[in-house]
Amino acid sequence: MTTAIALIQRLHQHRAWVNENLLAAASPLTDEQLRHEFQIGQGSIWKSLLHLYAAEFVWLEALVGNEDSLVQGDLPGRIPGNQMGEGGIASLDELREKWAGLQRQWDSYLADLSPDSLNDPVFKFAFSTGKRVATRRSDVLLHVCTHAQYTTAQVVNMLRQVGGEKLPETMLISLARREASQT
Repeated sequence: MTTAIALIQRLHQHRAWVNENLLAAASPLTDEQLRHEFQIGQGSIWKSLLHLYAAEFVWLEALVGNEDSLVQGDLPGRIPGNQMGEGGIASLDELREKWAGLQRQWDSYLADLSPDSLNDPVFKFAFSTGKRVATRRSDVLLHVCTHAQYTTAQVVNMLRQVGGEKLPETMLISLARREASQT
């Protein structure tokens, strides 16, 4: 029998796998391709990757009790004072390193997640309204994954448009089939 915890952990495993695939697909791009402006997502592949990282960071912080955390200053395009490009994360290598460290924190958090905690409220400062809001823990955990999937689709679209060499695998079924073929 699969539990709610196991399903949440699986979705986050998929999210982490996709993040690695996105970084691998972005690695051969030139800086011009990474920062090419689009009218979708956060406006470029680079900004969208930073947005994915930042969202995972601030939500994990909220889950562990830090309601008003910011990333290296703030989120691109959403919160004033962005430090993600200038004085913040400046390269794909740096982003890859920070994301790997963040993923280790997620892995630890998810390993200790208990079924009893899934209905607990998680408090976060909503920058859009300026108010403190509560969301059920299970909904936050699901939101992080669905937000990542939505943003991933935007990044894949941008990768396609800049002529990325190889589009990343992003489907959960692809991960499952890969794992099955390795056993």
